[in-house]
Order: sequence, then C-alpha cells, then structure tokens
Amino acid sequence: MNFDYTASAELFIAKRSRGPRAPLGYQRFATAAEAIQFAVEELPSPRMLGAFMQVGDERFDADRIWSLYEKSDYPLGRSDRSKSASRLTPKPVGR
Repeated sequence: MNFDYTASAELFIAKRSRGPRAPLGYQRFATAAEAIQFAVEELPSPRMLGAFMQVGDERFDADRIWSLYEKSDYPLGRSDRSKSASRLTPKPVGR
C-alpha cells in the first residue's frame, strides 16, 4: 500500500476521563506524517488506544497509525521516546 504522508489528516482522540460517552478530542494536521508523529510520540499509550486518524475517506486505528510510523518511508525523524515506547496492548476480548 502506498500511503501519502503529505495528505492532510484529522486525529480523533478518546477522552476517557468522563466516561465512554464523552466527546472525542479533535486535531487537524497539515500532513498525515505530523498527525502520526503526534499520536505516537505525544499521546500517552492509554489515550492512543482510542485514537484514530482520518485521511480522506480512509480511517486508521491506533495499530495502523503505529504501522505507518514504523514504515521505512515514514518521512519525519523518530524521537528516542518513541523507540523505547511499547507497542499498544490488544484490547481484551469479551467473554
């Protein structure tokens, strides 16, 4: 899949402090690369789990955002913090 890191992107972030029905946080970025960098390097892991990015008509969940960040063609530098950050933990499966 060829991904356009230069396309504009919207990042929606779950606000868990007020319960599951709380509104989502929202940020718009000039490029998807900047949105990905913010999500991976700035968001705490628990908030990243509920985040998703919208680029055009396509939606990317937290795991796909991480995958885009780790690709060799990701255009921005990676921080030391992101290299040491653990990947997202899977959501528990209902019983």
